[in-house]
Amino acid sequence: MPVPVLTFFNNKGGVGKTSLVYHLAWMLSDIGYRVLACDLDPQANLTTAFLDEERLENLWDGNDNPSESKSTIFECVKPLTKVSDLHPPHLQQILWQFDFGENDLRLIPGDLALAEFEDILSTQWPNAMGSDNLYRPFRILTAFSTIMQQGAIEMDASIILADVGPNLGAINRSALIASDYVVVPLGADLFSLRGLRNLGPSLKRWRQDWRRRRDNWDTPDFPLPQGNMEPIGYIMQQHGVRLERPVKAYDKWVNRMPVEYARNLLGDNKGPYARTPTEDEENALATVKHYRSLVPMAQEARKPIFHLTPADGAIGAHAAAARDAYTDFKILAEKVMKRIEDSEKNRNSEGVSNRNEHFNIE
Repeated sequence: MPVPVLTFFNNKGGVGKTSLVYHLAWMLSDIGYRVLACDLDPQANLTTAFLDEERLENLWDGNDNPSESKSTIFECVKPLTKVSDLHPPHLQQILWQFDFGENDLRLIPGDLALAEFEDILSTQWPNAMGSDNLYRPFRILTAFSTIMQQGAIEMDASIILADVGPNLGAINRSALIASDYVVVPLGADLFSLRGLRNLGPSLKRWRQDWRRRRDNWDTPDFPLPQGNMEPIGYIMQQHGVRLERPVKAYDKWVNRMPVEYARNLLGDNKGPYARTPTEDEENALATVKHYRSLVPMAQEARKPIFHLTPADGAIGAHAAAARDAYTDFKILAEKVMKRIEDSEKNRNSEGVSNRNEHFNIE
């Protein structure tokens, strides 16, 4: 059965999306899940967070190790730009210096060249509604889904986390087609508010359009993703705090998010609505603190904030903040997985899917 795909998506940038994927991937691995992260953003920021410069050079240059240069998401889909089929993914194992055995975290690396795939995806979208041979358009449109599921089978993954760029283009549409669940990261500003108003209708339209395309191919030659794109909540990025309380500028925007999320992502136009994210127990997953001083320290050590040690410079208040971060991200990870597990059970009871075995923790 397909492994659930969770995508973090907002068409507004600068909301901490990639950092959330990075830290949740690590935390889910820490608490026992087998995690496959996939970088579908042509900017490849998630890949640069996971891999050091030497590994990046091998991936994107490949002079010393040609086999490594075939490992990115673009190299997997590149044969489709000609007349060949998909190249299987070569997963990157993510280790850190204190690991003495294998962990359960792998990466399908991103690639700046992935932007070249945008036009091909755009061209094949209308072709999937045609009456000619539908193999090629569907093979291209579902390429991300196929590659992620192949990678998940290879490592026996529990969950796939996908990072995408902040736009509503063809690459993100195909990434969302491959997605079962969506988490929306938000900043406390007008741009995030407007982003919700764009995102909700876009997801609805993509969901409906994909369903029509699936129905157009009566007997597909390979499995097609459902394209459920089910929103399971939003995460607020806390930019400024004073005595652990949001400042007025933050409060002005953050308290409008529950209504906008319910209306635009869930189609709830009746209410009653929560007045603040703190009260929005149904949709708000977390408010993530801005760990300002820990971020450059973690980037230098190439590890998540909550893995920082005194050897990395995390002493005193920094050490306490790193411990707090571990608690915060553990609660968030458990909440995210609980919502996915509950949704999977509901779908199973309705005969929609049966994927609960992937959530067994060793």
